[in-house]
Amino acid sequence: MATVKAVCISENKGERKKPVAAVELRENHGIVGDAHAGDWHRQISLLASESIDKMRALGLDVDSGDFAENITTTGIDLVSLPIGSHLQAGETLLEVTQIGKECHNRCAIYDQAGDCVMPKEGIFAKVLAGGLIKPGDEIKTV
Repeated sequence: MATVKAVCISENKGERKKPVAAVELRENHGIVGDAHAGDWHRQISLLASESIDKMRALGLDVDSGDFAENITTTGIDLVSLPIGSHLQAGETLLEVTQIGKECHNRCAIYDQAGDCVMPKEGIFAKVLAGGLIKPGDEIKTV
C-alpha cells in the first residue's frame, strides 16, 4: 500500500519546506498557507521517499521537505504516472499536471551532490477536491 510519509509547507518560494502534522487542501488552490498555492497547474508537489533515499546514498543529509515538495510518498512510482492521472490522498483528489521541472537556478542540493532528484522525479498536481492530508494516509490512483 502506498502512503503519505510527510506533508510539508513553506511561507516563501525558494526555501525548503517544513514537515507539519497535517495540511488542508483547497480545490483549485493547493495547500492553505503554502507559498506555491494559487490558481495554476503546480498547486501541489510530490516526491517519493525512495527518490530522497537516492540523494542520501550520495552522502547528503536530506529529508522530507528539503526538495521543496509538499507531499513525500512511499510505495508509489510517481514518475510513471501519466499526466491527467488522478490520485486520492487522504480526503483529497489530485490530478497530475506535470512530471519533473526545469530548475533555472541550481539549488544547494545540486551544488553539494552535483545532481538533484526533484527536476526528474518530482511531480506536480492540481487539487480537484479539497480536504486534509496527513502522514500515514493511503495514496492511490483512481
